[in-house]
Amino acid sequence: MKIAIVGCGYVADYYKRTFPNYENLQLTGVWDNNAEALDRFARFWSVRPYRDFRELLDDPGLDMVVNLTNPDSHYDVSAASLAAGKHVYSEKPIAMELVQARELVELANQQGLHITAAPCTVLSETAQTIWKALREDAVGKVRLVYAQLEDGMILKDSYHDWRSESGSPWPWNDEFEMGCVVEHAGYYLTWLVAFFGPVATVDASGTVIIPDKGTDPSREAAVPDYVVSNLHFVSGVVARLTCSIVAPVDRSLTVFGDNGELTVEDCWDYGARVYIRTPPIRGPRKKVPLVRKSRIKYACGGPHNLDFARGVAELAQAITTGRSCHLPTDLSLHVNEITLAMRNPAATSYPYTMTTSCEPVLPMPWACG
Repeated sequence: MKIAIVGCGYVADYYKRTFPNYENLQLTGVWDNNAEALDRFARFWSVRPYRDFRELLDDPGLDMVVNLTNPDSHYDVSAASLAAGKHVYSEKPIAMELVQARELVELANQQGLHITAAPCTVLSETAQTIWKALREDAVGKVRLVYAQLEDGMILKDSYHDWRSESGSPWPWNDEFEMGCVVEHAGYYLTWLVAFFGPVATVDASGTVIIPDKGTDPSREAAVPDYVVSNLHFVSGVVARLTCSIVAPVDRSLTVFGDNGELTVEDCWDYGARVYIRTPPIRGPRKKVPLVRKSRIKYACGGPHNLDFARGVAELAQAITTGRSCHLPTDLSLHVNEITLAMRNPAATSYPYTMTTSCEPVLPMPWACG
C-alpha cells in the first residue's frame, strides 16, 4: 500500500526507521508545514517532499495518510485526508475533542474508508503473550490491574538537547502542553480494553506538581503532570492507571487474579518478559515464554524498543485483504474518550460515564496457537 507521512517531527523518524519491517508499505512522500523540518527529514531519508499538502491529497496513487502532526492538528489533517479519499493512520489521539473524533469516524464510514490510531503496542509480542495467558485462565478470574506510565523527572533531564535520528528536536513545548495522559496513557489503555473489554466509568484525580515547566507562557495549559485513574470495566475488572513526568521511570503492569498474578516490566519493549506468580503468592515468579520471537528492527534512540510501523502495516493489510483490523476504529475511539476523560480531572465531573464502547478485539493469529 502506498502511504505518505504528514508531520516530519521527532516521532516521524521512528516510523520511517521501522517501515522496512513491512514489505506491504511503500512510502510515496512526506510533507510538513514547517519547511525546515520537511527539508531535513526528506534529505536525511532521501524521500520525496510534496510541494504542499494539496499536492499530497491530490496524488492519485496515494492510499493512506500517516498523520504524525501535533495532536491539536490531528483533526484537521485527518478530516482533509478522508475527504480526499485517503485512509488514515493517526498518532494518538484521533482528536483532542470527542465530538471531532466522532466526526472523523463518521466521515470515514461515509467515504468507505478506514481510520485508526496509535499506539500499536497491543500488537507486540509481549502484549500478545500476556493476553494469551489471560485467555488461558492462567491466573483465574481477574479482579484488579495496576498499570504505571511514569516517565521520570523529565524537567531535570537535558531534553532541550534531545534529537531524533534525522536531527529533529524533541517537541517539549507540545509535550508539556498536551500533558502526560495524552502522550502516554494510550500505551496501556489499548492493552486493557483489548484484554478486558470496554470501560464503563472513569474516576481520576490529578494535579500540577511542577507549575513552571519553562514553556511558552502563551501556549502552556494547566494540564496535570500527575494523574491517577481508576477504570471500571463493564466486565467487572478494575484497573488503576497512573501517569506522570515526576515519579521515577516505571512502565510496568501487574494483573491480579484469584489464582496468581501476571507482570510485565515495560510496555515500551516489544520483547519484554512476562512473569507469572501463583500461590504461594510470595513464592518465586516464573517466565512465561513469548508467543514468538521477533527479528524486526526497532526504532533507534530513546528508552524503548518499539515497532512504530506495525500499526500502519496492520491497517494496510486489513484493507488490502478485506479482513477485520486488529486495531479497530471503535477501539481507537473508545481509548480516545478514556484519554480525554482522564486528561484534566479538575475540568471533569466524576464518575465519568463512557458514551462510547467497542466490540471485542481480536488477538493476532500468531498468538493463538
